Amino acid sequence: MFVFVCAGCGARLTTQLSEVALPVHAHQKYGNGTQLPVLMESGTFAVDPEPWGPPWRPWSEIDPDEASARGIYAPLHALSDSAPGAIVIAPGDVRGTLLILERSGGYCCGLDGADGPNMTCEACGLPVASRIDDCSLWQAVWLAPNAVRRCPVDGADAVPLSWEELMTEGSRKSSTPPFEPLTRWGERMGPHPWWSWSPQWEAAAGQALAHLLAASEGRPVTVPDGLTREVLQRALDALLPAGPPARRAVLAGPECPAVGADADIVLVPTHPRTGKTWTPADPAGPAASAYPVPLPFGVWLWLAFPEPYPPVLASGAIPDDVLRDDPPVPRPRHAFRADPEVFRHTLARLPAVRSPWLREILQNLTQHMRAGIF
Repeated sequence: MFVFVCAGCGARLTTQLSEVALPVHAHQKYGNGTQLPVLMESGTFAVDPEPWGPPWRPWSEIDPDEASARGIYAPLHALSDSAPGAIVIAPGDVRGTLLILERSGGYCCGLDGADGPNMTCEACGLPVASRIDDCSLWQAVWLAPNAVRRCPVDGADAVPLSWEELMTEGSRKSSTPPFEPLTRWGERMGPHPWWSWSPQWEAAAGQALAHLLAASEGRPVTVPDGLTREVLQRALDALLPAGPPARRAVLAGPECPAVGADADIVLVPTHPRTGKTWTPADPAGPAASAYPVPLPFGVWLWLAFPEPYPPVLASGAIPDDVLRDDPPVPRPRHAFRADPEVFRHTLARLPAVRSPWLREILQNLTQHMRAGIF
């Protein structure tokens, strides 16, 4: 466990926190005017290893060698020149800070952090963090890495759960439903939620789709039937040629059936705390030689062990011995679309994007979005 303190005066700025993996959707911008919830679970923090936020430099000013050194192999709109290692926490876990009114950029519906740190240490006035709560952005506080220090708290830290422990019945509550009710800020008649594909799923699919294209080697790719197919196959069919023999992708991970020798690609979970990708116990088995495509644990869990339908929001608790008879949750009206910016962010950082056909997909991403693929 850790607390974060001001690098200027040592004042305490957070509650006790434990480190978890950075969510795939951490920098996601979703829809227009959508009211997104808090990004991080209370009591946790995550670190972004890459620079993010102002100041930004346009791609035309970036030397190709500099981009490659930063692990970026295809053109992007711009690159951040901020310090790497920003720490994201839930807004309710902040202590001893004040807003900087002169840096309160955003205000479509809230703050977006575009003007740089907008929170100061209450004790000494040093800018230490950015509060984000504008529409279509995940609510969070990003601590500036050069303005805070991480201090360990006395006492043993919790050991990350093993994959076997994550798969217990209690831990399966961490699965992420594929669709959920969303609302918009500023509705004149009050909040009116509508059922939509989960923003977390769209971000996870954007990341997975980039890896699937890199693993395809320019050949068609097939994924398992059911929800996995509904989420990924339409985009794969649109972006890959139909002629050559297809490469087969399967779900793999703890408690999954053994991977067959004909599997070329495996869709595997990432640990929610460490961020490490699941690896098979047998280093010589088919799963070990297949290309691993990472999925957030909550999304992977739903794909590998689907529930009949997402739980309906209800008040109170239902006893364990009571069977639910709720009607099925309304499904979204539109086909699933992966998040285009998460896809762009991921694919640009895979060395395979140097291939001309993958580079062309990135260059034509806007056209693919207009066609409804993303």
